[in-house]
Amino acid sequence: MQLLDGKAISSQIKSEIKAEVEQWVAGGGKKPHLAAILVGQDGASETYVASKIRSCEEIGFTSTLLRFEADITEAQLLEAVESLNNDPDVDGFIVQLPLPKHISENTVMEAVNPAKDVDGFHPINVGRMCKGLPAYISATPFGILEMLIRAGIETSGKHCVVIGRSQIVGLPMSILMQRNTFPGNCTVTITHSKTQNLKEICQSADILIVALGRPEFVKADYVKEGAVVVDVGITRVADATKKSGFSIKGDVDFNDVAPKASFITPVPGGVGLMTICGLLTNTFKAAKKEIYK
Repeated sequence: MQLLDGKAISSQIKSEIKAEVEQWVAGGGKKPHLAAILVGQDGASETYVASKIRSCEEIGFTSTLLRFEADITEAQLLEAVESLNNDPDVDGFIVQLPLPKHISENTVMEAVNPAKDVDGFHPINVGRMCKGLPAYISATPFGILEMLIRAGIETSGKHCVVIGRSQIVGLPMSILMQRNTFPGNCTVTITHSKTQNLKEICQSADILIVALGRPEFVKADYVKEGAVVVDVGITRVADATKKSGFSIKGDVDFNDVAPKASFITPVPGGVGLMTICGLLTNTFKAAKKEIYK
């Protein structure tokens, strides 16, 4: 078993971006600027946004955080989105999910200028990705692809099973893994809560990508010997032995599955760190006008 170490790989990627940014700015390029909108006080969102801001500082980006109370109206939030759309200094921005229930996530996502949609959620970026055109790829799938590339994991002709069909991870991941490129050229099966014989389908996977939000759901009997296992899940679970009062668990029972896997991501220290790298990469592309000229 080899660890797909998100901490080591993300550190390497951030060092590469930092060097490129220094060269870009020295040549007269604009310092990349990433903004984030945070609504309410969701603990996981707070942690994630703070990590994004720290990463921006590490690699030489400008960062801006706009905070709003959970009772903000949808109209007010859309005004904030439009303000960032029209700010020439902001290259890209994200609206941190989840949003309060009275706000439509789809409405907000569609209000973001596609050229500044560095999370890759806008329908135009999703459509461009599906067509194989230049696009901002969703940050988490982007991070998973980078892990596979840097570990040299062969994907061509393999059976990839994705558990979860969310628009943020499962659906784009299934599309990306079947493209005629590397990583890609997989035969892909996408599964979900209504899938019958889920365990048997997973047992046939050469590459198993798990993104369903149920801690330690996948056990060893779901996994074929020698499979590559990518765990996207991240859930806070009450744990009285921890000072914080909780542990972070993935969707895969790591200790049970790891002995059977050829490669496996840990949680924490796996895909989550790579997601931030995807966001930073997209923001730098936005600053350079690589996707939208």
